[in-house]
Amino acid sequence: MILDPVRHQKPGQLGRQTEDRCGTPNGRCRDETRSAGTTDKGSGRGHLLAQALTRENLQRAWQRVRQNGGSAGVDGLSIAETAEWLKRHWPEVKAALLAERYRPSPVRRVMIPKAGGGERELGIPTVIDRLIQQALLQVLQPQLDGGFSEHSYGFRPGRSAHGAIAAARAHLMAGYRIVVDVDLEKFFDRVDHDTLMGRLARKVTDPAVLRLVRRYLQAGVMVEGELQQRTMGTPQGGPLSPLLANVLLDEVDKRLEQRGHRFVRYADDCNIYVRSYRAGERVLGWLRRLYGRLKLSVNEGKTAVAHYRGRKFLGYAFVWSRGQIRPTVAQSSQKRLRERLRQLTQRTQGRSLTAIVADVRRYLLGWKAYFQLVETREPLLLHDQWLRRRLRMVHLVHWKHGRRAYRALRRLGASKRIAATGAKGIRHWWAGARNNLHNILTIAYFDRLGIPRLA
Repeated sequence: MILDPVRHQKPGQLGRQTEDRCGTPNGRCRDETRSAGTTDKGSGRGHLLAQALTRENLQRAWQRVRQNGGSAGVDGLSIAETAEWLKRHWPEVKAALLAERYRPSPVRRVMIPKAGGGERELGIPTVIDRLIQQALLQVLQPQLDGGFSEHSYGFRPGRSAHGAIAAARAHLMAGYRIVVDVDLEKFFDRVDHDTLMGRLARKVTDPAVLRLVRRYLQAGVMVEGELQQRTMGTPQGGPLSPLLANVLLDEVDKRLEQRGHRFVRYADDCNIYVRSYRAGERVLGWLRRLYGRLKLSVNEGKTAVAHYRGRKFLGYAFVWSRGQIRPTVAQSSQKRLRERLRQLTQRTQGRSLTAIVADVRRYLLGWKAYFQLVETREPLLLHDQWLRRRLRMVHLVHWKHGRRAYRALRRLGASKRIAATGAKGIRHWWAGARNNLHNILTIAYFDRLGIPRLA
């Protein structure tokens, strides 16, 4: 993708794009502020923005946007279509950005189901805005990340949920067994723009970047063709949102550090570890006031002071096993695992066994990579057994008739008696998937198909 300005090219049509990104009629951009190229570099004005718009940084940002994939925004342009559009129109977009005339498009609202019930709102920016946000992120992250708390693990280079789980386990092993589990009420939807921008302005001195970030916050949401203005919130789905969350919540992290608390935070999920319920209640009351100053509220239904055995964190739980506190898979995560595998192995979906196995394999490899810290094998063994039985059931459904099942089982090496018994289960899939079929479609058979074992 070519991002360098090509001066001889003339503006073309944007296809389905109808917005003028320069913010003026007919694409005629009016100077509202001085261009970054004509400002005093010593003041820092426009320096970060110009850095974000260098060819090298934009190429890296485009690679990340393309790797992440995702659907189109309100302009209806896919990643491939946006690449073609940018070849013709990037010079105008870049000029508008440097002159601070650029106006981001509204985000497209998408509602996705939450694991605990209800729905979560996602805001899908256009691919062009994802590119610009990613380019900004790549210059802001190195500048801001070094000042964040060591106890913050979410969406930071070199940090992950695995580090958060390891830190939480260390606190528990040190004797801090009572958890202040704080859940913020619709955090990304209720971030106050002025409060967030005030915290960001303490760390970023380039006013051009600050104004662009505010425009992204205020771009609005397109809901069923109607534009809804936003006065609060930073929509999930944009590359900048996690960084902005860390900027706002870092103030809480620093206050916790000043008081010497043991805690772990991953984005808006924060656990504080104390030695007693009484201490936990004091900490929770203090946190309510601290979050209130940031114009955030605690979700009282999900926030609690409790023993670690009754809580989960980032999909993990902790249990006492063989003289140690060990990470395991939370019950809610196990339930979601079963639900997803049940969807992938539905007997009536009319898909080939090869396609089903490919989807199951892809999902399990990702699941295993996330839960690689789990040290308790017993629940995972049960899931392995259940999944193999589901796949044996799929075999029976695909064979359809007893004679076809009999011939298939004979080809797999079954004796006449076992093949006949297996063929009888063709009308009772779930029960038939157990009767002697496990002696033919063995664990080794599913290993050869490429089904990963969880345990």
